[in-house]
Amino acid sequence: MAEFKTLLKRAEKVKFKYEELNRRKGQVSWRAPEYAQGLVGDAADLIKFVLAYKKSKKKKEMDKKIRHELADCLWSMMAVALELDIDLEKEFLLNLEYLEQKLTEEE
Repeated sequence: MAEFKTLLKRAEKVKFKYEELNRRKGQVSWRAPEYAQGLVGDAADLIKFVLAYKKSKKKKEMDKKIRHELADCLWSMMAVALELDIDLEKEFLLNLEYLEQKLTEEE
């Protein structure tokens, strides 16, 4: 399994390739607001598939769709973080610490 920083670098390369493609097509490159809107769309798709999973007779197919949307959401979050120069790994670890502390206090 790749480390988070390695995954982030790969996500950044894909982001740059999309920017190049958009330039060649004469389209505007996406920035943080567009990536955030894309994340909302991906999250909506994820919610639909998760809600449908329990009722689905095609669990394997639905599971594949859920995995894909989770990965899309992660890529979109990485793109927003890259655009805004946010250390996503650091913020995630800080949030985990906060959640762990909060749960410890509840015990």
